[in-house]
Amino acid sequence: MHQSTLKAAVERRRFVADLLAAVPDALVVTGLGSPSYDVFAAGDRPGNFYLWGAMGGATSLGLGLALAQPGKSVVVITGDGEQLMGIGSLATIAVKQPANLTIVVLDNGHFGETGMQRSHSSLGTDLVAVAKGSGIADAYSVSAQGGFSQIVERVLARKGTSFTQVFITTDEPERVLPPRDGSFVKNRFRAALGFAPF
Repeated sequence: MHQSTLKAAVERRRFVADLLAAVPDALVVTGLGSPSYDVFAAGDRPGNFYLWGAMGGATSLGLGLALAQPGKSVVVITGDGEQLMGIGSLATIAVKQPANLTIVVLDNGHFGETGMQRSHSSLGTDLVAVAKGSGIADAYSVSAQGGFSQIVERVLARKGTSFTQVFITTDEPERVLPPRDGSFVKNRFRAALGFAPF
């Protein structure tokens, strides 16, 4: 049984809000869909990079950003379906091992954006085992609301790549949509890092 079906599973929107409130200076990359809505609902900020229609790309973008900005904490917040689509990125991340990269996978065991079909993580795929097998030693799961504090410690310490699978409920909070203008999001993010738009 997938752990998100248990009563101990996490309410995702509050979990994301608590996490981001504790790491206000982190650069945040979101996977498409619900993670973007949750991050935006927690408070829009120039250091948030929302992905639209780039399924499977969140962790790869996070890797590039972490390598380019080694002095800043980079947090990728994505879903199980999006991570499964980009599963090979975990191997590349493990090769590079940026000390400032934290990956958070909100896992409800379903493809929430396409009709709630069951995802591989509810059909036997263990994402923590996949991350560890790829070479990310600090990979673990969280199934309690207060588990965000473990992630915060890693984000602030910047002592190694970490991967957290957060077992969330299957509820669907009201959608709160971040800006959908890719050029705007990109240029605002670049400006926050001190770069000119292009």
